[in-house]
Amino acid sequence: MKAFPAWLQATPMGLVFLVFFLMPLLLVGAVSFWPQNEYTLEPGFTLSNYTMLFDGCFSGGEAGELCTTAKTYLSTLKFCFLVWAITLVLGFTLAYFVAFHVPSVGAQTVLFTVMTIPFWTSNVIRMISWIPLLGRNGWVNTTLMDLGLIRQPIEWLLYSDFSVVLAFVHLNTTFMMVPIFNSMMKIDRSLLEAANDCGASGWQTLWNVIVPLCRTGILIGSIFVITLVMGDFVTVGVMGGQQIASVGKTIQVQTSYLQFPLAAANAVVLLGVVLLIIVALNRLVDLRKEL
Repeated sequence: MKAFPAWLQATPMGLVFLVFFLMPLLLVGAVSFWPQNEYTLEPGFTLSNYTMLFDGCFSGGEAGELCTTAKTYLSTLKFCFLVWAITLVLGFTLAYFVAFHVPSVGAQTVLFTVMTIPFWTSNVIRMISWIPLLGRNGWVNTTLMDLGLIRQPIEWLLYSDFSVVLAFVHLNTTFMMVPIFNSMMKIDRSLLEAANDCGASGWQTLWNVIVPLCRTGILIGSIFVITLVMGDFVTVGVMGGQQIASVGKTIQVQTSYLQFPLAAANAVVLLGVVLLIIVALNRLVDLRKEL
């Protein structure tokens, strides 16, 4: 029986991609140019939403201060970089241990399952679970005071940049670990033996053999983490006590006040920033060739 042409086999997935991904993006882009109206959405074309979004960003502001949008994006990028760096170290370490120091496939499966158990519950529940631990009268402060290590509760443990980064790392480490673990499992173990026979140390083998062969997993995990952190607003709102700004939180607030064109313009800019980051990462590793 003659197989269907490749383009025909890809048609169903292409239609799903068109209806559920491309069309919503085009709609958001179109709404970003509509005039702002407090009561209804009226189709039209105006650049006022983008002008309002970047108001004061190019005039220098007072005493050279950054505009609100620039501050918000810098705050989001700060969280993004910190979370990416921490999850990369944690995810790589966990994946390395499971892939190379657990000899049994069954034990690897058990450990991998245990590490993914927290993802069986809601993100909000996992975030809320930190509040009794990090609060002013939480378990951490109480324990430290009982041990005499501190005299008064540590205020920055909760509703701070620290708690936001901690929650992000907790929620996203697995998204970094899984692709890296998948890449490590594909590495030919004879390459490690060859490096050892050539006199390479453990660190030399890790840096010159394992890391280059895991760059596809590192890139995929980085894309997952970056896109999730850049657009997140729930984690920043809950763990930041509604006091820390982020782009996702700004869009959520604009939407709640029915400022849909302005929120759409902000979403388009956010999408552009994320795409630029992904393009920059792809310049380091050609994902198409690696896959």
